Amino acid sequence: MEKTTNLNRRSWLKYSALAAGGVVTSAAFPAFANSKPALGMKPYQGKYSLMENYHVMMADRADMKARLLANENPWGPSKKAVAAIAASASMGNRYVYNSSAKMVDFLAEKEGVSKESILLSPGSTDILEKIAFSLFMKGGNIVSADPSYMSMIRTAESIGGTWKNIPLKADYSHDLDAMAAAIDDETKLVYICNPNNPTGTMTPVSEIKAFCKKVSSKVPVFIDEAYMELLDNPEANTAVSLVQEGYDVIICRTFSKIHGMAGLRLGYMAANEARVKAIKSMVRTEMGISVTSLEGGMASLKDVEFQEFTRKHNKENREYVFAELKKAGMNPIPSFTSFILFPIQVPTKEFLTQFMDRGVGIRGFEIDGKPYARVSMGTMDEVKLFTKSLYEIVS
Repeated sequence: MEKTTNLNRRSWLKYSALAAGGVVTSAAFPAFANSKPALGMKPYQGKYSLMENYHVMMADRADMKARLLANENPWGPSKKAVAAIAASASMGNRYVYNSSAKMVDFLAEKEGVSKESILLSPGSTDILEKIAFSLFMKGGNIVSADPSYMSMIRTAESIGGTWKNIPLKADYSHDLDAMAAAIDDETKLVYICNPNNPTGTMTPVSEIKAFCKKVSSKVPVFIDEAYMELLDNPEANTAVSLVQEGYDVIICRTFSKIHGMAGLRLGYMAANEARVKAIKSMVRTEMGISVTSLEGGMASLKDVEFQEFTRKHNKENREYVFAELKKAGMNPIPSFTSFILFPIQVPTKEFLTQFMDRGVGIRGFEIDGKPYARVSMGTMDEVKLFTKSLYEIVS
């Protein structure tokens, strides 16, 4: 493949400063009483501001040396999970009833809720889609941040729902006041992704809890915490206590991130018993999960050492990549996840192609018509190959 021309560093510096769309201070997400939206967003656009570009993702290319395009855990699954998966393969002739019951008991105790408040699923995407089907078959609207993770929104729209997109604030946190104001008689759900994908940013849990206590009596609130367990202190930042207190709040988790089980498909939600019952009346979610995934998941939950290893190395590598992006003249968005989003100067296809030419796979987006790239965290050797490639491309 013919190499594209390297980018001019001076123009890159100028463009990156302008394209960020908002200034992030050194303090961690201060309050903005009247903040302007981040990333140039406008509410109620009637179109998707976030477009994912897969032009040269080519996830299965044999010459890829660093797969940094899918927010996967490069260190997992844990060895204990792998051993449990291997041991449980001989149970593959049996249905999952016993293993799913054990997992539900385990998660109910972990989250401090009743067994009837836990719903298992093959990954968190399955939950997002099933919630959409349970609520939007007869229309209605969903309120969420923009940009955010779009799986539930796209499913809701495909079956007749509409989307009220509320731009993130200038500090990239959710504009909860604007989201509350957008709720009307047709609103069926509020969706919050925290930490948010694709920005990697956090909205303080104290603000989310206050928001939920105010609005959940009118409409359920779905909080997607896929990346929560990568935080230094996830217990202090989760909103699961709202379920414990009886609010109409749905908490969603996945085993794809901290546990490194993206290909094994396992997730769950915690919600009030009525919400769980409504899903179970439509589908049997546990029947989409293999006994090997369930047994591996339980082993991984017990492997605290592996989770701490992932958390530590993910943070170290993220901080390294963030610093190198800054040195290269980029304007990365501060992240609390396993990825970093940053504006770029050229079309995403050209940018991603230059990385793929060097054996590095990253993700490309367009946000409100502007090009962005997102790099996932890999091993230190992998992220160093990314930064080496970055300097070659922008020099």
